[in-house]
Amino acid sequence: MKKLSIDDKLGLDMFHTDELNSHIQVNKECKDQEEIRKLLLACPAECYKVDEAGNLQFSHLGCLECGTCRVLSLGKVVEDWNYPMGTKGVFYRQG
Repeated sequence: MKKLSIDDKLGLDMFHTDELNSHIQVNKECKDQEEIRKLLLACPAECYKVDEAGNLQFSHLGCLECGTCRVLSLGKVVEDWNYPMGTKGVFYRQG
């Protein structure tokens, strides 16, 4: 059986995201590499990445709303975290 990539796995879920308004506010100016590394390792959807220049990149699209980043870094890298409004966000499939 072929091992699925994270993008393939996320493709199995349905997302109704608000592309313009993120439910997570991130301090992209943060230079604390230890805090950034926590998010890179912990986020199951790989929403946090570091570019070639070493700058933190974040995309809320594909977020699984697990809250891991909120617990690990609230107030440091993650400045604010809320569930998406109304009918927005991830819809998990059962089975």
